[in-house]
Amino acid sequence: MKTEAYGGRQTYAYGNPAAKTVLIQPVDDHDLSVMESEICRIRALTDTEFRLIAVRVDDWNHDLSPWSAPAVFGGEGFGDGAEGLLTEVLRLCSDDTGACIIGGYSLAGLFALWAGYQTDRFAAVAAASPSVWFPGFMDYMRKGGIRARSVYLSLGDREEKTKNAVMSTVGRCIREGYGRLKENGVHCTLEWNPGNHFQEPDLRMAKAFAWAIDSIV
Repeated sequence: MKTEAYGGRQTYAYGNPAAKTVLIQPVDDHDLSVMESEICRIRALTDTEFRLIAVRVDDWNHDLSPWSAPAVFGGEGFGDGAEGLLTEVLRLCSDDTGACIIGGYSLAGLFALWAGYQTDRFAAVAAASPSVWFPGFMDYMRKGGIRARSVYLSLGDREEKTKNAVMSTVGRCIREGYGRLKENGVHCTLEWNPGNHFQEPDLRMAKAFAWAIDSIV
């Protein structure tokens, strides 16, 4: 692992530094604690060499949100920092001789999916348990066309079984989102994992990235 500050953010590089396939993942402390496991699992699932750049996100609800929204759990609402984060992320994959894949877990998965609509720089999106319940996001998907060639979606089979009225819509939202991507001719898949939102995030991200890698090689 190699660490460095880039654009004011801490980044962590894993994998083969000479690989032409570059994976970008926004992360927090919990993601970093299981990153070595995630890398090993990706390697077990694909033969393609890759480099993964983990971008540390300190203000999770602000930096990963495409627009402001009220709180749906706890007292913290959502900011509109995704555009700024995307600008920084795009600098990490400025070499157009390789393929870049954007991926993430939970709200970072939503950011990755949103980023796929913003630019054609990402060959694929790897969104594991993405927060597609985010207020207004399904309307956004209905109006736009994603610019990534391939999209991986997943959800835990117990994630929609919550008493939170907004978050309980996640199953309906991801089914609709997957259907719309398919209708628009996007190469995509929707995988259901056992358990709730917090179960085996490293394995879920590994499966997401491995599928995305193999979808473009």
